[in-house]
Amino acid sequence: MWSLESLGRVRLSRHFYMREFLYSEIGNFHAIQNIPDHPDLAIARGRALCETLLDPLQETFGRIAVRSGYRSAALNRFGNRNRLNCARNDYPLECHIWDRPEVAVAGASIVIPWFADRYDQGRDWRDLAWWLYDHLPFAEVWVFPKLCAFNIAWRPDPQRRIDSYVAPKGTLVRAGAAPSVPPEERATRYADFPPFRGVSHP
Repeated sequence: MWSLESLGRVRLSRHFYMREFLYSEIGNFHAIQNIPDHPDLAIARGRALCETLLDPLQETFGRIAVRSGYRSAALNRFGNRNRLNCARNDYPLECHIWDRPEVAVAGASIVIPWFADRYDQGRDWRDLAWWLYDHLPFAEVWVFPKLCAFNIAWRPDPQRRIDSYVAPKGTLVRAGAAPSVPPEERATRYADFPPFRGVSHP
């Protein structure tokens, strides 16, 4: 039996503990507990998310900020029904419910302060998107206007789909499809980024 205290202390990876992903403004304001129905499953998938995607981001760009991590099915359902920017629980791209037995996924909404500073000065979000595509085995990325925050999701089969709510809005890369921009052109867009630290996944 997991206690909430012991769950929060679980170390998911070199840089992250479960506690960071349990915080929820929706849960706090509406007094809804954000506790996994299947803690061991949430931990296993959260560990895959952190080790595969979030650790390399933090090691490359410095501290990253988690805006929204894990959501229980009950909390996410409440957020969706009350139009609080939560997708339906059964939406195929919903990535915040890490412990659905039938769907292997774990995702988080994050901000990279290093890039957010440059984005505020007019940097194109696609520079970061192409860097992500060329370096990390993510399943999906969704980019948002404020701070150039983005959802990034781990799945066992990384299809590397990229969508954006920032102009030009829409799909940058479709799931499993080859990008329309060649590798050399993509690389020029992020030539000034810090050296990548982690395992490269071209």
